Amino acid sequence: MQTVTTPDGGTMVLLPLEEYEALVDAADLAAANAIKRRIDTGEDETVPEAVVRQLIGDGNPVRVWREYRGLSAAEMARRAGLSRAYVHQVETGKRSLSVAALKRVAGVLNVDLDDLVD
Repeated sequence: MQTVTTPDGGTMVLLPLEEYEALVDAADLAAANAIKRRIDTGEDETVPEAVVRQLIGDGNPVRVWREYRGLSAAEMARRAGLSRAYVHQVETGKRSLSVAALKRVAGVLNVDLDDLVD
């Protein structure tokens, strides 16, 4: 390793390519381990590819997440304190969730608010 002083007084470090690559590999491994830890502790979750395709496609996010969680529309509506008709209108794109309803639905589905916004 070698240090170099830049014209503006900063310090740069020069190191062999192998050392640099080892540092990058270590950082990548640390990031991967952090992701794995969040999944293992339930802080994050993995989602099947089919669900992701629906979410990035034309699937209504409320319906996609509700079905993924194994809830009927009636059960989700009951848990969120909403009418079944309102949920149907939301899932068919005829209405949008109010902010208060969005928060309740996100809580029932255990997702972030932005997971439910098209």
